[in-house]
Amino acid sequence: MAVRRKVLVIGGTLFIGRELVARLLKDGHDVTILHRKETHPFGAKVKQIAADRNDTPSMQAALTGRAFDAVFDNVYDWERGTTGANVDATARMFLDRIHRYVFVSSVAAYGGGLNHYEGDGLVDDRHADLYARNKAMSERALFRLHQRYGFPAVTLRPPFVYGPGNPYYREHFFWDRLRDGRPWFLPGDGRRLMQFVFVRDLVAAALAAMEEPAAVGHAFNVAHARSTTQAELLESLAKAAGRNTRVIRMPRELMQRMGGHPMGPKLYFGHYYDLPPITTMIAKAQRVLKFKPLDFAEGLQASYKWWKAHGQRKDIDYSFEDQLLARARMGESGL
Repeated sequence: MAVRRKVLVIGGTLFIGRELVARLLKDGHDVTILHRKETHPFGAKVKQIAADRNDTPSMQAALTGRAFDAVFDNVYDWERGTTGANVDATARMFLDRIHRYVFVSSVAAYGGGLNHYEGDGLVDDRHADLYARNKAMSERALFRLHQRYGFPAVTLRPPFVYGPGNPYYREHFFWDRLRDGRPWFLPGDGRRLMQFVFVRDLVAAALAAMEEPAAVGHAFNVAHARSTTQAELLESLAKAAGRNTRVIRMPRELMQRMGGHPMGPKLYFGHYYDLPPITTMIAKAQRVLKFKPLDFAEGLQASYKWWKAHGQRKDIDYSFEDQLLARARMGESGL
């Protein structure tokens, strides 16, 4: 019979956190969430602590006198950045009195490149990308605590996370356009690689990391074993919806010169989807955590089903894409 744990989830009301809390409740654990809001959507079964994880005095005041068996640290402040110092300060509040500390990092910590293993180097403290730098520094802080004090840290490195409830405008970006009869734009030759993980698989890996003794002091890549090209992604998204659409290939440099940007507001391939590739090998997670990712097609079908039932229709400004279409027509006419 599984051990019932007293668990703290830092950041439990959004995408990954919401799925994690639901699974912890289903498995019978005693769950508390820590976030900045005064309410949460889980009802009386879940306790809460209001604190700002980027504010160490706030965290100390909120956590003093509280004990937990496990902490899941999966929140990142996109406005201010959550630094290695923030994570280190939080972890130190649990030295010598916790069974496991599971930190959700990112493949961004590698900085770029293909087929990374967990032993590959992470970006240094001066890296230009703040998110990559903060994730790498956070991991180093946790593993220093493990080396010095035996702190039971585990880090997970997911790529693009997808699934029901995704708050980022990614797979829904394409399905909105499919619904509205709009074409999709494919940057360049469509061969840029991407790698994904289904949100429920990431949660399953986190729960395994909470219990597996051999996981302590280790990082794990968690993803679908096979990466996919951007062209293959569009094929998979269309197949999940059971629809066909027109795909227009266009140089990404041209789309960006016309004002397009991966972060928006003039998106052309979903929110932050068109990035230089970072892919990983997942054999370690398969071996140690018994990680068995869902088939990508099944994950997308579940995501599409959720979007059909719960996705809120909104007015979309297609003026930028109309400019791209006009430019594409000029190319087709030979002008």
